[in-house]
Amino acid sequence: MAGNVLDSLKNALPAGGLFTGMEWRFSPEPYPLTKKMVKRLETLGRRLLLFQRACDEIYRRSHKGSLPAWIRDYLDAGKPDSLLKAAHARPNKDALARIIRPDLLVLPDEQLALTEIDSVPGGIGLTAWLGKTYHDLDEAWEIVGSPTGMVDGFGSLFPSGADIVVSKESSDYRPEMEWIAGQLGDGFRVADAENYAPSDRDAYRFFELFDLPNIPPSSKFVDAYRNGDFSITPPMKPWLEEKMWLALFWSGPLRAIWERSLRGAHRKALEDLIPYGWVIDPSPIPHHAALPRLDVQNWDDVGGFSQALRQLVLKRSGFAEDAWGSRSVSVGHDLPQQEWAAAMQRALASYPEAPFVMQEFRNAAIIDHPYFDEEGAVQTMNGRVRLCPYYFVEADGVTVNLGGVLATVTPSDKKVIHGMRDAVMVPCRIDHRS
Repeated sequence: MAGNVLDSLKNALPAGGLFTGMEWRFSPEPYPLTKKMVKRLETLGRRLLLFQRACDEIYRRSHKGSLPAWIRDYLDAGKPDSLLKAAHARPNKDALARIIRPDLLVLPDEQLALTEIDSVPGGIGLTAWLGKTYHDLDEAWEIVGSPTGMVDGFGSLFPSGADIVVSKESSDYRPEMEWIAGQLGDGFRVADAENYAPSDRDAYRFFELFDLPNIPPSSKFVDAYRNGDFSITPPMKPWLEEKMWLALFWSGPLRAIWERSLRGAHRKALEDLIPYGWVIDPSPIPHHAALPRLDVQNWDDVGGFSQALRQLVLKRSGFAEDAWGSRSVSVGHDLPQQEWAAAMQRALASYPEAPFVMQEFRNAAIIDHPYFDEEGAVQTMNGRVRLCPYYFVEADGVTVNLGGVLATVTPSDKKVIHGMRDAVMVPCRIDHRS
């Protein structure tokens, strides 16, 4: 039976695969989620939409002068003026991402930790393919979001079809986007960003904004976007692609603002979800003050922390080629002291043009999940789990639908959980026994 499942999974893969040069381990079954967890994930989409709307509002108020200028200074640093002007243009004032994908670590006792909200998420086609394929293997598995939830969700954003615009930098993900375009039919196509001309067709942006200088027609993108002649999602708002919002959420001077922007249960739920964080800003602080929760007066002291105190994660905030795919991530207690100190110095030297953020480390729970080894035999992985739910925002800007959830299970000795050769990647199903 196990061999038949593995053969069926491999035979169902598209001829061109789903990623260029990327492999993962297959599993004989989807990852089970309790009904309570599924309900929590369904509720989370609306809360993250409100969070992103609050981020946009706080930033724009800082530009207008009704909130402190240091907020906009943080978020505008290193960004080209032409892009900022286009993003501030009136036609784009209220635009927000139509796909929201958080990275959620599964902690003990079914708690979650939000480590990132991906602005241009990969895995859309993969999660769609996995959901459909595992459902076809066994219809008794109730796939979270439904077997067609990802394809239906993506298609709902573009009733008249769309161009999925992929850059060379993002080309490893092109096969999965070609697969989902094929599922949606003639109204959808994948186009090279480097040869793309904006038109009256809707477009889905599958490239990071830092990549614009490498795309020859980028000035046409920016001009058309500024004039309201280019309907593209995610919107070309670079301030919404910064991880530092998860640190600013904990900023003392902004606490009252967050309380007004996110009231009641929404704010409390995010406080439970988002690890405490800091923007790595080397500006001097008064002698009578200290970095909150760190109890030191400068970042050099943090670089000298003992391993026991280095339960911290350092990463680039955004708008840089190493700000995605865990490329800039340093886990404090997983590094020798000298390497941690060097990582802190690099972060300090990058300020303000390409700032770093730091978060408290959250230790994911250890679970067991089956997988196929190289010989096709079923083994059990002792691992940690990251959940990536994909939320699709309807045209009303209010309704949020959960299309599917990708589970990535990595061996328990890996501190950073992401797609890799040794990882299991599966859709999630509802465990009705829970």
